[in-house]
Amino acid sequence: MKRILIASALVITISQLHAQKNNASVPFSTKEKKVVVYTTAENTKYRLTATDTLQFKEHGQPVETQVCVFVDPSKTFQTMLGIGGALTDAAAETFAKLPKDKQQEVIEAYYDAKKGIGYTLGRTNIHSCDFSSGSYTYVADGDKELKTFSIDHDKQYRIPFIKQAIAAANGHLTLFASPWSPPAWMKSNNDMLHGGKLKPEFYQSWANYYTKFIKAYEKEGISVWGITVQNEPMATQTWESCLYTAEEEKNFLKKYLGPTMQREGLGNKKIIVWDHNRDLVYQRASTVFDDPEAAKYAWGLGFHWYEDWSGGEQVYDNIKRVKEAYPSKNILFTEGCNGPFNMQQINDWKWGERYGKTMINDFNNGTVGWTDWNVLLDEQGGPNHVGNFCFAPIHADTKTGKLYYMNAYYYIGHFSKFIKPGAKRIISAPSRSPLLSTAFVNTDGTVAVVVMNQSDQKIPYYVWIKGKSVQVNGLPHSIATLVF
Repeated sequence: MKRILIASALVITISQLHAQKNNASVPFSTKEKKVVVYTTAENTKYRLTATDTLQFKEHGQPVETQVCVFVDPSKTFQTMLGIGGALTDAAAETFAKLPKDKQQEVIEAYYDAKKGIGYTLGRTNIHSCDFSSGSYTYVADGDKELKTFSIDHDKQYRIPFIKQAIAAANGHLTLFASPWSPPAWMKSNNDMLHGGKLKPEFYQSWANYYTKFIKAYEKEGISVWGITVQNEPMATQTWESCLYTAEEEKNFLKKYLGPTMQREGLGNKKIIVWDHNRDLVYQRASTVFDDPEAAKYAWGLGFHWYEDWSGGEQVYDNIKRVKEAYPSKNILFTEGCNGPFNMQQINDWKWGERYGKTMINDFNNGTVGWTDWNVLLDEQGGPNHVGNFCFAPIHADTKTGKLYYMNAYYYIGHFSKFIKPGAKRIISAPSRSPLLSTAFVNTDGTVAVVVMNQSDQKIPYYVWIKGKSVQVNGLPHSIATLVF
């Protein structure tokens, strides 16, 4: 396993922050605090590399010509659930084709907090999705009572893979699951693919299916923290898909899924609605959360980043609107990937920058966790049974065993390695638009401040706290995690 060096993060030890409350004024001293800077930058060898150790100096009123990132640890916001990626059939099948030493490298690269980037969040699919080698379900056709329910298919690749990930994370992996489609015979189009709707006569059978899945996985020793109602419920895809209007999803949750989870002793499991893009997110949130009988079953809302797949600007503020309107509900990023896959573009810097920009904006808008799509794919961007190939942070050549680390892996690592479950977001405000920043205080008192320079220019900037600062050289197209 190649050594993973840490990237630009400011980590600050603050004993008083253990007891701080939202927006409470907590005295903070920079005295004798050292700032370790870790960097990943284009056209350099820096990849989560410790590049500097600094100390705070006196810095009174900043002037307009000084570029600053203003940090205020006394103002806290949402609590971090975790950061991670999806453990799909495709990832598990690719993993199984690797030599044992490469398998160990992948597991450590993602889930080992010291040797890797410390993933703490995971998603998996309820039977097949596009990133499976073929369509399959857990029951025989027409089995409305689910008497034939079996997860034997998953025991070959996916379950062993997930277990290794959980072990490497020392058991600290929050796992949620999503369905892409009910079985074909439950649907209006008699097809798992190409959209269609769940037939009303199978609402109860389908609600029971989720509980069967959770209990079967937990029997295998894999704890399932929660579920989403439906992956991308407004998209008719060439792969597994199923459509729900906001009213249909609300009613299925209120009348079937929520009560069924309660009856089956799974009321502590989290239920996430929407699980689709930012574009329609407010309409979906308001429809579900404004109905008290539906809202009581919904832990929160999940979202993806595909509202403009062509690379246009994302509608980040839609997430803020939901958080403003429904502050008691949680917002979780449940899927995002780059694509379509092209091996010739695997080193393009834009892929990592998309992660950095999106994660910073989503966290600053109230997101409590962030889930990348497949953690591992092969040399073709699959396997995928409908040719929907895409990028993953790590690709494996299954013929040679060689692993390819995309810059996206390091960009994600600037967050996942330093911002841990239970951390609270704090204020981080750059004075110039080429810089993006977010910051969190962890439960052990360390503070991680992530600063991203999107520009082609080197930008020296100060990280400023209460009249003290350190100066950092923001390299062109770089991301840093600063530690005070």
